[in-house]
Amino acid sequence: MTIAEAQKLVDDWIKENGVRYFSEMTKLAILTEEVGELARVFARKYGEQSTKESDEKYNEADEMADILWVLLCLANQTNIDLT
Repeated sequence: MTIAEAQKLVDDWIKENGVRYFSEMTKLAILTEEVGELARVFARKYGEQSTKESDEKYNEADEMADILWVLLCLANQTNIDLT
């Protein structure tokens, strides 16, 4: 899948499911939150922090996918072609 196809897929999903894009600043805050969740996983898995039972629900692939989704949404709503 190309980046352009991914952007279209996200936009189509949002339109088909009756969801709306949050404001750009809200989306940026959500992106920051998702990056923080990925950082938590890396700090515990590859870094020096110990793992907590509550962290077991997080994994790298899911967090990276969340980041990509939010980034694609942010690009779409600001009319940025990531390609």
